[in-house]
Amino acid sequence: MMGRSGKRPKGMLMRFQKATAAALLAAPFIALPGEPAGAQLGDILKSPKTLIDRAIEARSTADIAKDNRIVIKVNGIMADLGTIKASTEIYEQKLLITGIFSDQKTHDDFLEQVRKVDGVKDLFWHAHVLTDAEREQRDDELLGWDDVLVLETKVGIEMVATRGVADVNFRTAADSFGTIYLMGRARSQEELDKAIATVRNTEGVGQVVSYAFVRP
Repeated sequence: MMGRSGKRPKGMLMRFQKATAAALLAAPFIALPGEPAGAQLGDILKSPKTLIDRAIEARSTADIAKDNRIVIKVNGIMADLGTIKASTEIYEQKLLITGIFSDQKTHDDFLEQVRKVDGVKDLFWHAHVLTDAEREQRDDELLGWDDVLVLETKVGIEMVATRGVADVNFRTAADSFGTIYLMGRARSQEELDKAIATVRNTEGVGQVVSYAFVRP
């Protein structure tokens, strides 16, 4: 909201700056060989919109900072394990993990350590184990990394274009199976229904899993 002079009120500008600074806590990305992790690369590709969205969404700066600290911690676990085969998304300390691991041990080690991360209220685990041979057999049905990013982008565009849906309060993530995971907060059941329908009707989406909730 602008003042009569056409400038943002000082208080609002300060809140925006502080929120943006909190969002930047997610900036340290892991640079490891192999497929990039969705949370890190996704934020780079969708910036500056991602940072702006996090700054103006209907949450406190402190809450956003908690999410960012958790993601950084999870990224550190992946670095310690020498893997970036998982992707993360988070909203109000509700953590979503997706991805495909080629061996059970790395998957189990990652799960064990993620469960120990302080501050996580809910863990939505959707990581899978597929050997290289199994992935090759299912190559025709699995989306490549580029295709996953394209699908996420399509969903994001549709969310922005849907009237009555505050897209800044939602998070979406795609996986190699064409599943879209919806997280975040709707202000009404009608808004949540619209958001889910928008995701479901986006071309290329195979299944929708919603962890979004209603809070006026």
